[in-house]
Amino acid sequence: MLMGIITTGVISFTLISVNIGFVANFLVIWLKSWSLAYLLVVPVILVVGPWVQKLVAVMFKDAVTEEFE
Repeated sequence: MLMGIITTGVISFTLISVNIGFVANFLVIWLKSWSLAYLLVVPVILVVGPWVQKLVAVMFKDAVTEEFE
C-alpha cells in the first residue's frame, strides 16, 4: 500500500501543478485529489493486481524456463 501512497501522491501533485499551477489553495486541492486517487487505486490494485500477475507469468513463462535449462 505504500507504493500506492507514493505513486498517487506524485502523480496527483504533478497533474495538479501542471493543470492549475501553484495557486493559493494548492495544498487543499492537492490533498483532496490525492485522497480521492488513493481511495480509487486501492480497490483497483486489489482487483486488477492478481490478474496482471497471472498475465505476466504466462507471458514470461517460457523465458524463465529457458533461462534455467
